[in-house]
Amino acid sequence: MSGHTDNRIVIDAPIDLVWELTNDVANWPRLFTEYASAEILHREGHTVRFRLTMHPDEQGQVWSWVSERTADPATRTVRARRVETGPFEYMLIRWEYTQVAGGVQMRWIQNFGMKPSAPVDDEQMTARINRNSVREMGRIKSLVEQEAAARSLVR
Repeated sequence: MSGHTDNRIVIDAPIDLVWELTNDVANWPRLFTEYASAEILHREGHTVRFRLTMHPDEQGQVWSWVSERTADPATRTVRARRVETGPFEYMLIRWEYTQVAGGVQMRWIQNFGMKPSAPVDDEQMTARINRNSVREMGRIKSLVEQEAAARSLVR
């Protein structure tokens, strides 16, 4: 078995602003509640390699890993993968941005498999990612819409 999640939210802001703010990896600790830091390790074209470090979990464990993202501004999609997989066998992520009635639909699709030694299995991680994605997307929506209002870019 493998894990799969597919979450989406509509953000009432111009697509260029949504794209700009949500693809600024160095700024993710401000956008996401779960990230303590984001360190850019390498950039080449539209590809960025970076280390994310989370805030300590309920048991005091701090998780950190290296990921790589390649953004395609023409199609408004991003493909990402974990380079340092940690408890995952693999983690592949696709972000899609689509202009819809009411704003921009931001969609996160994640496919992964957990290692047998991981503290949770695929089903448990699927539930965790779905819970966290809903929370994080709500926060991002709020912050991006506030920024759009501050820049007087509300549609």
